[in-house]
Amino acid sequence: MPLTAINHYLIRSEDLEQSRAFYEDVLGMSQIPRPDFPFPGYWLGVSGAAQVHLAPGGIENAPLYFLGSPPGVATQHSGVIDHVAFLASEPKNFVEHLKEKGVAFRPRYLAESNLFQLFVQDPDGVTVEINFFDVDSTADWGGEDYKALPKVS
Repeated sequence: MPLTAINHYLIRSEDLEQSRAFYEDVLGMSQIPRPDFPFPGYWLGVSGAAQVHLAPGGIENAPLYFLGSPPGVATQHSGVIDHVAFLASEPKNFVEHLKEKGVAFRPRYLAESNLFQLFVQDPDGVTVEINFFDVDSTADWGGEDYKALPKVS
């Protein structure tokens, strides 16, 4: 009974519309049908697959709706979650897109795995990792080299 894929993650957002705009405009997701829950929110995905659910922070009855987050979570970033990751394609185009949108990003490259990564933060401080496999160099996109990072002793 192994896990086979990520279905979604939910972010309780300080500014629901700003977060929706980030996932749509920066990451290229679109709204997908969402049940009529007793609180506002969005489901966003790529090709119809649910990937990110957005819900508001600071609403009445929150403990009834959100089982995994304490009060104040929408202003305290992602708690114990360090980041969430997506697979993507066309790294050069993605880098250019982020620059055009004025979105700060941190590139990294792991040559031994041909893995190029971009790290961005959503409006609520959740770090989003975007992975591009089968990249044989970073060309002029930049990127920290994992081998050059200090090792934990």
